[in-house]
Amino acid sequence: MIASAFLYPWDVVGDPDAARRVADLGVQRVTLASAYHSTRALTPRHPSRRIVTARHSAVLYPPDADRWRGRELRPYEQSWAAGADPFAEAAEALAAAGLDVHTWVVLAHNSRLGEEHPATSVRNAYGDRYPWAPCIARPEVRTYLVDLAAEAATRPGTTGTDLESCGWYGLAHLHAHDKIGGVGLDGAGQYLMSLCFCDVCAAGYSEHGADPEELRAATIRALRPYWSGETAGAADGTGSAADRAGEWAEVRELLGPDLAEAARGWRDSVAATLQRECVAAVRAAAGAGRPDFRVMLHADPAPHRCGANAGVVPADVLAHADGVVLPCTGPDAAREAILRPFAGHGATDRTLAANFTVVSGMGGSPAALADDAAHAASLGANELRLYHAGLASDADLAAVRAALRRLG
Repeated sequence: MIASAFLYPWDVVGDPDAARRVADLGVQRVTLASAYHSTRALTPRHPSRRIVTARHSAVLYPPDADRWRGRELRPYEQSWAAGADPFAEAAEALAAAGLDVHTWVVLAHNSRLGEEHPATSVRNAYGDRYPWAPCIARPEVRTYLVDLAAEAATRPGTTGTDLESCGWYGLAHLHAHDKIGGVGLDGAGQYLMSLCFCDVCAAGYSEHGADPEELRAATIRALRPYWSGETAGAADGTGSAADRAGEWAEVRELLGPDLAEAARGWRDSVAATLQRECVAAVRAAAGAGRPDFRVMLHADPAPHRCGANAGVVPADVLAHADGVVLPCTGPDAAREAILRPFAGHGATDRTLAANFTVVSGMGGSPAALADDAAHAASLGANELRLYHAGLASDADLAAVRAALRRLG
């Protein structure tokens, strides 16, 4: 299987040994961030620093002035990676080391956008806005995301892209000094707290047969047992197929089947059309000069799930995208629940990329990578993604190198 390592441009820029070191892992490709959310990142081998603080979501290349001129929603530029075009500099170094380069584009996850344009954010049943979560049903947000995907995905010298957060984002978010863990929310609770009640979504619920105020009241009513501690949740906690099915069954029970299906009908249609539009825009931007440019989506096979791995309908997404990147770190049952729904769908050239965290300090098991990858392959995976070569320790990278040699 082709193996690709995730990287940030700042992992490479200013470190003359970085590209060679990544190539020596045994990977054939790097998935390099071109548009990314705010983060604080370790750079354990960089010759001049150890920490990079990306203060807000930004593109890591100079955005096209003509494309964005006069537009209210536009990508933010960065100032924490050296150089005028850190993506291009890093990509050139990686290509010189013999590595194929894909872009890594984060779409519907942007806290600064929500802070500066509050109306663009998801608004929950209580009226709270989530500035990190743009509402993908809003026309102005969709236009911005589709154009961002087209520009950020097709950087010169690249042969494909991974689109992350190409769907609904919700409550779950790695936030500075986070204090929301005092009340445990299972998958159903997360979904209820992620429903959007902005004016566009309210109209959408109506179109699908649900009174938005009735849905809002039912959502608030369904959440009360969580705040009181009465609800333990129906999920089995393993991430298995039963876990995902149990989440949706619980939502239907809490809201009532009619309201639940109306909400899901609206949200699923919004996500699916955004995904199709982004894939089409990227392909158009790649143009005739790159007919083999591959467009991948970070995904989860449960359409009601939100986040970086956006919920999708497997058969639908594989009918228009070239493949999916699937989170496969964790127990065998979780890996099976993620991969099996995609196996057998779409053309034979579709890619199922198993994404494994290889940073021990972030919950990864690089020492088990060879066995885990072999298990993923038996379930239909035909590529690997390794998160994240820039963040991993030397010991973690040594384990990755050994695993890739073992896999051949």
